[in-house]
Amino acid sequence: ATDIHLGYLEKDAIRGNDTYDTLNEILECAKTNQADFILLGGDLFHENKPSRRCLHSCITMLRKYCMGDSPIHFNILSDQRVNFNTTQFPWVNYQDENLNISIPVFSVHGNHDDPTGAEGLCALDLLSASGLINHFGHSQSVESIEISPILMQKGNTKLALYGLGSIPDERLYRMFVNNKVTMLRPKEDQDKWFNLFTIHQNRSKHGPTNYIPEQFLDDFLDLVVWGHEHECLITPTRNEQQLFYVTQPGSSVATSLSPGEAAKKHIGLLKVKGHKMNMQKIPLKTVRQFFIQDVVLADYEDLFTPDTPQVTKKVEDLCYAKVTEMLEQAERERLGCPLTPEKPLIRLRVDYSGGFETFSTSRFSQKFVDRVANPKDIIHFLRRREAMDQQDTQVEDLVKQYFEAAEQKGQLSLLTEQGMGKAIQEFVDKDEKDAIQELITYQLEKTQRHLQARGVTTEQDIDAEVREDSKKNTTEEDNEIREAMNRAKAHRLERGDDSVDAGISDEFADVNMDSDEGSVPFPAPTRGRGRGGRGRGGRGRGRGELS
Repeated sequence: ATDIHLGYLEKDAIRGNDTYDTLNEILECAKTNQADFILLGGDLFHENKPSRRCLHSCITMLRKYCMGDSPIHFNILSDQRVNFNTTQFPWVNYQDENLNISIPVFSVHGNHDDPTGAEGLCALDLLSASGLINHFGHSQSVESIEISPILMQKGNTKLALYGLGSIPDERLYRMFVNNKVTMLRPKEDQDKWFNLFTIHQNRSKHGPTNYIPEQFLDDFLDLVVWGHEHECLITPTRNEQQLFYVTQPGSSVATSLSPGEAAKKHIGLLKVKGHKMNMQKIPLKTVRQFFIQDVVLADYEDLFTPDTPQVTKKVEDLCYAKVTEMLEQAERERLGCPLTPEKPLIRLRVDYSGGFETFSTSRFSQKFVDRVANPKDIIHFLRRREAMDQQDTQVEDLVKQYFEAAEQKGQLSLLTEQGMGKAIQEFVDKDEKDAIQELITYQLEKTQRHLQARGVTTEQDIDAEVREDSKKNTTEEDNEIREAMNRAKAHRLERGDDSVDAGISDEFADVNMDSDEGSVPFPAPTRGRGRGGRGRGGRGRGRGELS
């Protein structure tokens, strides 16, 4: 499983228990199926600093389902001091003489629960220190990465488990291109290992370097478990260039009302014997239903036009009918599923371009307040811009162009492309409304303190000092950006603003999100093997885009 986002909307009166119920279901499913171990692909927690309730619930469930006297049927053959190098207990938890573990949990960290601060710790490290989770895949270098696998053996089956926790996509992209990512391989019997890699990065292309192409990964891998992407595409798909398979479990809770989140949520039961593998996809029963539809008002010209009398009332009636249809569908699908929450999530995206007017979403929401889990943001008005049909300009490209122009004019020395890009990404991805303002404020305050300490007074000297101070190394810049983002999050929490406001957007993009359907079993890859003691940490070839 990946992207459980434990604690998401935990203060919401309707949805507050959703993530806890689903984690409980996942752990119970692992115990029922007598899994050898549980593999989590990052973002176990939604917040970098989860609440006391969130941590308490997580610890309680892990203790309930993962501790006990049931025997462990596999051995670890690799150097565990390398595998678990961020803890004072560098060995797998089930081998600790003070613990009784029945199902070991192995997890990499995601971008929501990534290590921060001088100590480089995250919530997973707390669970690791308490013996409940085995946190692996934490790279402490910003220049190069060596990924050493956890080598497991059960009977005659050998499994090499590779993991890499979340790293800023642009930085990891550069590392791959510069051959700074190395995947170590066992020196003996290389052909006999089933190679499983867990990664938590953008799989979809969000910008020129703001994703990791599958072609960057080594071709000796057998299966890649891809975290971070929330659409459930758990049936493994074959990468025809690298000849490995990729499974994308997706999130177990909808954290945004987007099409990808509407796909049915599953977890996977992976069975490996030698090089043969089989993925059984298991539907999650406790997940709240989510239905989404798009309505383009210009397509209903047989019913109304912008000039039709009382057109706004007719538009509202149309939307009411569409929402009612989705609620009836939810009711039909929920029959016989007592674990499914009663109130579904409903989103109707209304494209009102062409001269139409919006109506009051607050008044509209009152009609469904007792029937849906998200009454405040059922309707989302959008307007398709002609330019969006002709040009797919990403945020990162806009920032880059802006700063390139600014540098030519000798402006904005305080801010960097990376910093502003990260702030905008936080604003877009996590709805951190203060991210950009906080980055600017933080940099201004820091620069003012620097100039005061230097006693600089003339405009020429100020300009020179600012330019010199802006020459930061990667670690310094990352720390400054992280501090600014933490400030923005703190301000949001102080305001009690835990939800995303549904506003009126000027953008509307049609996204084809097919549901996850396909055959369950899949064959082992066929290829030549046995190339030396190290993977090549290869770079992308061919198109450099996802197929």
